[in-house]
This record gives sequence, C-alpha cells and structure tokens, in this order.
Amino acid sequence: MIILASASPRRRELLEQIGCQFQIEVSDAEELKGEDIEPDKLVMENAHLKAAAVVKSYPDIPVLGADTVVSLDGKIFGKPRDEEQARTMLQSLSGRLHHVSTGIALMWQGKLWQACETTEVVFAPLTTADISRYIASGEPADKAGAYGIQGRGAVFIKEIRGSYSNVVGLPLHCLSRLAAKAGINLYGNGKGSSS
Repeated sequence: MIILASASPRRRELLEQIGCQFQIEVSDAEELKGEDIEPDKLVMENAHLKAAAVVKSYPDIPVLGADTVVSLDGKIFGKPRDEEQARTMLQSLSGRLHHVSTGIALMWQGKLWQACETTEVVFAPLTTADISRYIASGEPADKAGAYGIQGRGAVFIKEIRGSYSNVVGLPLHCLSRLAAKAGINLYGNGKGSSS
C-alpha cells in the first residue's frame, strides 16, 4: 500500500494496471518551473517536493511523488497555459526527437529513494490542420508538451526509445526497482518484495 501524491488520472491508471494498492492524496507543493534547471534534476526535485508535502500526514505509509516534463534542445515544455502555447509546443515538436523525463520519489520511515527515467520520442511531421484538430479535441490542455501518448496524440508518435509508461507519466519498471530497494511492497501492506 502506498500513497500517490498526485492528481494525475494517468498515474492512477498505471498503478491500477499493475495491481498496486494505493490511495490518492493530492500534494499542495509549489512546483519549481525550471528555467535554469536540467530536466532530470527538475523532475526529481519536484517529485521530492510533492512527496514531502504529503508524507507529513502519512508517516507510516510509503508516499510516491512524481513529475514529468518534455524537453527539446534543453528547453522544458510543461503543461501549456493556453491553446496558443499548445500550438507553439506542437509546432516545435513536429518532425523532431524530444525527451520525456519523469522523476519519482518514494518517502517512507524518514528516508528518501529517488530515480529519474528519460525516454526519447520522435514525432512525425505535423500539418497545421493536424495541430488545429488536436487542439480542438481539448487533449493537450493538461499534458506536458501538449500531447498525450495514451490518447489521440499517439498518432503523432513515429518512434519511441525507452519506457512507454514513462511517457504516460510513471515509469513502472523504474518504480518497481526503486520500491524493491526501499523494501516497499507495492501490492500490499508493510515490507516485502515488490517484484
């Protein structure tokens, strides 16, 4: 049993997919925006901040924080603030390789375990009409990089190198290894092997 310090429905679905026992407690941590921080450091710090804000209320249960960003040529793309920013992000990603980085932080019994997973994603070239239709669907609004690989945005993905679940928002293999190191059982209560 763990506490997921996230409101993300995609992270919830991924944990449900593997049969993890969890409950959700949304973190109120103020996230770093990361103009001057490398993507992997940014997501690990934000994951830690999210977990730390929630672990105070659940000192005896492992707490999982996670943060995902898209980056292109070192520039971080978070969630678009409006349709125009979503359009700019998608135009930038069109026909290019970009990186998706997710930081995860497990906090339990006064200790912290952290990891970061990065996946390379290659977009096909997008037309103006492709981008307009996609923005009209509403899907880009709450997604890092203005797209969701698990939704309609999947049609833009030409190639993926690395963890698919990482691009969705939670690298499951990485999480299972980290939980094992921490002695956290993702599938029940208390200690025990998670693999």
